[in-house]
Amino acid sequence: MLESCYRPLERCFGGGGGDGLLWHMDLKPHASGDYSIAVVQANSSLEDQGQVFTSPSATYVGVYDGHGGPEASRFINSHLFPYLHRFALEQGGLSAEVIRRAFDATEEDFVHLVTRSWVARPQIASVGSCCLVGAITDDMLYVANLGDSRAVLGRRVSNGRMSNSTAVVAERLSTDHNVGVEEVRKEVEALHPDDAHIVVHTRGVWRIKGIIQVSRSIGDVYLKKPEFHRDPCFQQFGSPVPLKRAVMSAEPSILIRKLRPQDLFLIFASDGLWEQLSDDLAVEIVVKNPRVGIAKKLVRAALGEVARKREMSYEDIKRIKKGVRRHFHDDITVVVVYLDRERGSTNRKCTVDCTSAPIDIFSFNSDEADDTPLTTS
Repeated sequence: MLESCYRPLERCFGGGGGDGLLWHMDLKPHASGDYSIAVVQANSSLEDQGQVFTSPSATYVGVYDGHGGPEASRFINSHLFPYLHRFALEQGGLSAEVIRRAFDATEEDFVHLVTRSWVARPQIASVGSCCLVGAITDDMLYVANLGDSRAVLGRRVSNGRMSNSTAVVAERLSTDHNVGVEEVRKEVEALHPDDAHIVVHTRGVWRIKGIIQVSRSIGDVYLKKPEFHRDPCFQQFGSPVPLKRAVMSAEPSILIRKLRPQDLFLIFASDGLWEQLSDDLAVEIVVKNPRVGIAKKLVRAALGEVARKREMSYEDIKRIKKGVRRHFHDDITVVVVYLDRERGSTNRKCTVDCTSAPIDIFSFNSDEADDTPLTTS
């Protein structure tokens, strides 16, 4: 059922839109409406990965924001959904326990990969990924996350005393596990009362052990397994950080809620988007624009904000090469999921399908250029 998830991408829906580091899929159906994806690459190797699995009974959304390299996000991209599907079948449906088991199994498998390969490639012990997952089944919404990717709901509300007047507001559904957030910083400090330097302010931001901003992830094995720091192989690769125990975890925060008629759409995105756009502005953009290509619209709005801050034009940003572009913005992945139960979209036929963004946008668009012209929209 999930065989298509093992394929790296669906070439037939991609479009470059004039930016060789941008990929998008404008619109496809899922059981409760439509969805759209867009990804823009900034790093030399794309560290973001995104995918959507659809079936008549369930929709899964995944946004995986890697750091230190692309290995962890690519690994999650090929392992997490199959685990979700397998455990849901075994336990008779999706649940918080199923989600935790899938996250645990993916983390355990990646740790095994690191253990097998890190002597030859010691840097893989410092590769990790944030992990944001959304699942819709039986009118229930599940949102699970590690790190600081974010899920935001666009919800219709009555506007003041005028009964016929409505507005759409943003409701954040996920927790940012970033020690830049005071509550998260205090949580980490409370877990390590014997370490006065568990969180330090360095290079302009708060970081765990002066290294990393997120407190939860898949991977980052060297910050979870103290034995890696004691091994001479790893010490040759990076500066040893004395650890008594793990300073990060892979325990997801999970939200479960029943979808309501006033719930209009969901935005799942890596922090590359949220660094540029507020929750409210992102929701406003979705409300005010056509749904075809809406994920690409959000990415372009974020890049427009990058250009504005640097006193550049959007065209200038598009000309910056991968790697160099990381000095201007992060990789950005956006998935917008419309919820159209009221408008009858649930009557449309929804097949079993899995759409994954390319594992590398630059390489994908270069390959496409050799075969057929890129589409624009």
